[in-house]
Amino acid sequence: MKTAIVTGGSSGIGRAAALALTNAGCNVYEISRRSVPEPPVKHLTADVTDEEAVRQAVAQVVREAGRVDILVCCAGFGISGAVEFTDLADAKRQLDVNFFGTVNAVRAVLPVMRTQGGGRIVCTSSVAGAIPIPFQTYYSVSKAAINAYVRALRCEVAPYGITACAVMPGDIATGFTAARQKSYTGDDIYGGRIARSVAGMEKDERGGGTPDKAGEFLARRALQAGVRPLYTIGFRYQVFRWLADFLPKSLVGKLITGMYAK
Repeated sequence: MKTAIVTGGSSGIGRAAALALTNAGCNVYEISRRSVPEPPVKHLTADVTDEEAVRQAVAQVVREAGRVDILVCCAGFGISGAVEFTDLADAKRQLDVNFFGTVNAVRAVLPVMRTQGGGRIVCTSSVAGAIPIPFQTYYSVSKAAINAYVRALRCEVAPYGITACAVMPGDIATGFTAARQKSYTGDDIYGGRIARSVAGMEKDERGGGTPDKAGEFLARRALQAGVRPLYTIGFRYQVFRWLADFLPKSLVGKLITGMYAK
């Protein structure tokens, strides 16, 4: 039986991934700040921004299960607002949770996986990491950082049998939308574009896919024999990514401006 750790596993995509891994026969622990019991998933309380707390949680898993075969990083949140008016403390908090929270979890499991001779790391990114969204800039940056991190990480750890990938969901209908920290400061200066952009994003999210499907996708990547560096959930978003890769970047920028910053 494989042992898996899911960060941010108390709600949304993380909770769905934890349950999907459980249904696939894994021994699953979820790490989050709050407990939402969903036996047989085991809860460990830790804030992913607290490196020592995450290390201790992983150490407890090793004491109880003897190994860590899978890490799925799902902890995260979003902020929105104009770059010019976003408080730097909020921007740093965005990176601290989404990116460095992932880093803390990966650093905690790497010695275990290296010693045991293998493991799988799956990090939750976003299509916004590949196609940055205006007025959601710092969220996009945090997810782009995860993509770059995973692509370099997998090269470093390959000799030890450790594999890693990043999964980029598009719009998913979860509590993420309601939890977004929104700032409309400067919206009068920007001609109402901040509010229109956020409203459009939230409409798309509420009409998006289900967390169960996204969680199942993450679980499959965690369990399959080999993985590519990056995956996108949903054919529509795969097409968007393909276009963003191959169309002139100036044209992509104009298209994104028309969708989110007009």
